[in-house]
Order: sequence, then C-alpha cells, then structure tokens
Amino acid sequence: MGERLDGSDSEAAAQKLRGRVGTTVTVKLHSGTDWGSDSGFREVQLSRDFIKLSPVFSAIIPHKTLDGHISKLGYVKLSAFSQTAAAEMENCIYEMEAQGVCSYILDLRNNPGGLVKAGLDVAQIWLDGDETLVNTIDRDGNMLPINMFNGHAITHDPLVVLVNEGSASASEILAGALHDNGRAILVGHKTFGKGKIQRVTELHDGSALFVTVAKYLSPALHDIDQVGITPDVMCTTEMLSSQKESLLKEKSPAASSLEADSCIMVAEHELDVQESKGTAS
Repeated sequence: MGERLDGSDSEAAAQKLRGRVGTTVTVKLHSGTDWGSDSGFREVQLSRDFIKLSPVFSAIIPHKTLDGHISKLGYVKLSAFSQTAAAEMENCIYEMEAQGVCSYILDLRNNPGGLVKAGLDVAQIWLDGDETLVNTIDRDGNMLPINMFNGHAITHDPLVVLVNEGSASASEILAGALHDNGRAILVGHKTFGKGKIQRVTELHDGSALFVTVAKYLSPALHDIDQVGITPDVMCTTEMLSSQKESLLKEKSPAASSLEADSCIMVAEHELDVQESKGTAS
C-alpha cells in the first residue's frame, strides 16, 4: 500500500519521493473531483537521479538598432555563484557568439552571491590583460589587489550589467570588476552592500564566532560593505514609465516577458547610447 500525500506541503512530499540513485518510485496521481472513482487515478513510475540546477539562464532577444536593423542581443541571467557558474557561463557565451549575438545584458538582480572565486572566474570571461578584479583591505589598512593574469575575454561586444538591492557579495565584486575596468555599464538599483571577509571559529558549545578580518574594495577602491554599488543608470519609477511607454511601441504585441522587462528596456537603450557614442569596443 502506498502513502497518501494530499494535504502535505511540497517539502514533505519531496522527502517521501527521495531515495537512492537508480531506484524507482511509483506515484499515483488523481485528476478530477470524484475521489471515489478509480478512473481519475493514473500511475507514473519515476527514476531517481541527481537533479542538477543550472545557475545560468540565457535567451536571445531581437533588438532594433538605431539604424533600424534587427540585431541579436544576448541576455544572461546568473542566479548564484556555484562551482559550475563560470564554466556554464563560458559555454553560454561561446554558444551565443556562434549564433551571431552582437551585445549582452548580464542580469545579476537578486543574486545573493556564493563562491567569491566563481565571481572572479566569471569576470575573466569578459576582461583582458592583468586587470585588478577586487582589492582586500585588512583591519590594519594593508591592501592586497587580486589581479587577473594574462586574461583573454571571450567577447568584446558591448555589455550592460543589471543589479538591484538583492545583488550581494560575489555579485557586487563581479559588477565592480566589470564597471571599474570600463567593461560594462551598470543599470538598476543600488546593491546590497555585503563585502566582509570573516574568520569563523567554532566554540565548545556548538555555537560559532564570526570575526571580520578584512573587507572588499572595488578596483577603483570603492567600499562595498554596508555601502553597495550605485549603478550608472538608476531604474527609477519615472524612468521606467517613460522608457516602457516609448520602447513598448517598438515591440511586437507578442513580445516576451524579457522584452517587456522595464530594466532590460533601459539596458537596451544604454547599449544604443554606447553605439551612438562609438564607445563600443
């Protein structure tokens, strides 16, 4: 006999379904309102396996340039800095380059961070040379820059990075590295402001003591911790309304939710401004 899960929350149901990789579990599903009828039930056999969640989501957005042509705009959303983030981002950019993408939007909104090394590795996908990616400064004022070594960017196409108050830690380090090295324009809202380097000591009672030993500064020596990074272009309510109204007129009625995202519209406008100024590398 199986176990009924109606009334259980999603986590409790998931716990019941989990098991050893390679085994199977049979799930009986019911559709309709007549619980007394067997006709509303069907059985599905599921194979248990590891579920790999990618931190990278990408899409190609058709973008109308200033001269009226339609170009390909690469949109890349990075939701967390996991061990696989840089490798997956690299594969994504190579694929987009092969498809003829001409400019990029890197979306770090609501990315709380993760592995700082992953953030530095992602930065090197976009930067050349021996640029400083971030600086650390300890409690005695000793500063140590963390530099690239003979970096080679995958692409030099124009780049806008989206940030907001949910962008923290490694997201802020990455945004600062791309901005301060002149690689990207930042669009959105001021970031969270999390830039502490802490040493953790476990105590005898099982609790832990966190001691701040240093903090991060951007390549241009802007403090990140408790300050955050202010974007070049703020997505204010007034700007979003005016941008959305004017740009939506150029979109097709079937425009995707990405194309209708107000901050993405502002980012597209900034890419046009870059092109018109001839600053795109």
